[in-house]
Amino acid sequence: MIDMNKTLEKIHTSGSLGQKAEIFQSERGDVSDFTSPTLIPLEDPLLTPNAQKTRPKLCKGSRSIKEGEESLSSPVPNHFPELLPSTLSPFISECLLPWTKSSTTQVIKVYNEDNTSKAVEVPTDVTARDVCQLFVLKNQCIDEHSWTLFDHLTHLGLERTIEDHESVMEVLSGGGMDTESRLYFRKNYAKYEFFRKPLDFFPDHMVSISTETNGMADQSELIETFLKSSTCPEIHGYLHAKEQSRKSWKKFYFVLRRSGLYFSSKGTSKEPRHLQFFAEFSDSDVYTVLSAKKLHGAPTEFAFCIKPTKSSSARDLKLLCADDEQTKTCWITAMRLLKFGMQLYKNFIQPHQKQKASPMRSISENSLVAMDFSGQKTRVIENPSEALSVAVEEGLSWRRKSCHRLSGHGSTSTAQSSIPNIAVHMAQPWFHSKLSREEAQRLIAQQGLIDGVFLLRESQSNPKTFVLSLCHLQKIKHFQILPVDDEGELFYSLDDDHTRFTDLIQLVEFYQLNRGVLPCKLKHQCTRIAL
Repeated sequence: MIDMNKTLEKIHTSGSLGQKAEIFQSERGDVSDFTSPTLIPLEDPLLTPNAQKTRPKLCKGSRSIKEGEESLSSPVPNHFPELLPSTLSPFISECLLPWTKSSTTQVIKVYNEDNTSKAVEVPTDVTARDVCQLFVLKNQCIDEHSWTLFDHLTHLGLERTIEDHESVMEVLSGGGMDTESRLYFRKNYAKYEFFRKPLDFFPDHMVSISTETNGMADQSELIETFLKSSTCPEIHGYLHAKEQSRKSWKKFYFVLRRSGLYFSSKGTSKEPRHLQFFAEFSDSDVYTVLSAKKLHGAPTEFAFCIKPTKSSSARDLKLLCADDEQTKTCWITAMRLLKFGMQLYKNFIQPHQKQKASPMRSISENSLVAMDFSGQKTRVIENPSEALSVAVEEGLSWRRKSCHRLSGHGSTSTAQSSIPNIAVHMAQPWFHSKLSREEAQRLIAQQGLIDGVFLLRESQSNPKTFVLSLCHLQKIKHFQILPVDDEGELFYSLDDDHTRFTDLIQLVEFYQLNRGVLPCKLKHQCTRIAL
């Protein structure tokens, strides 16, 4: 496996947004409704000292800041130092320059999950990463580098991640002017997760790796085999394929190699005379099929397709269907790596290409001492028993205060005292109020099926209760959070009252640090934003 503990050396940032971008405020993205567009000054959040201190307006909550900082500080492997640029490009500062007559711009429309949109005037050479950084700044979100631009083909029911380096204009013009193509802006936590945990994406039974000498390579070097041209990774397994000009699906044994995708005409044979060419990726893109059963009669919902870049016709689609989510993810990830290769690795490390922050003094638990500030003079508590009792009393005191920290209505009834707590968690980015089970699963799946993606919602079947929806092992599980009334005080628990919390924020913070009864810790907030 790739060693993620190595420190990345000499990392810098490069950008290509151009000189500036203008934002037109519009719920539906109608550019013609505005006569005086507002110029938005852009600053690089990685270069602005106070960027992390700015309170988000739409992606609220200090917990996001902690998560963003953690992701930025995580060590990233540097297996290919020769690819890194040596200078820092003044990406955002160039956006402040006025337009010139020679500048070529175009207006694009970007949507969010609610299908509201915003029109943006950008240079014609703008990349997907540039557009994402623009909206991150505009919405004052924490740049966790998981924000992604998606290409959504409405008339075909297809969607794919636009890679950070890809030209947005080329993507929009790929299918022709009559193509119903939409750009969606949302998070995708799984976009580069295979660089961190490659074996989670590539099961042993689906992968075989050989070198020039036909020797077997170690599975821990899996990603390197996709990035180096001297090695030949191979993905193999059964897939359902839709026959051309027919509604029926047939199961074949497929083999994915650098030269393309093949299927065997005789069982699982990989002999050249039995392998028939199916598709290649130099002029094609891999899309996820939405509503595969309804639109295409697929045997499962885990469908994807290979679409020629310059075609928008349903007749040119090569539809495939896997039996489960992990198999589908393995095929799509391998196809992305084989098509873009080293460029994906450069996209992965680019967000971390900033000047190293000043080193902070490391503090271990052994260097901490208990202090008593209650008297006129402070003193060190040397007795371990006394230190423990002081800590327990301080914790109980904090809990009593937290139970009533927002009660300002002069009433001790359970119904009234619970109102402030509800108001608090309603403002959190991970809370989605009246969201159905199906909608929660769809939202989490859109933002990446990796361990720790979560959201909280109100229960549709049991009033006054809440549900934690959490992704683990590419499956979404739901845990009921029950209110507990203890002598007029309201608490919340998801483990049958073994662990109580005064509000949902306290519950989320606890399970972000402790797994408890959950299969994994809460790691990635499933959020929605308004453009």
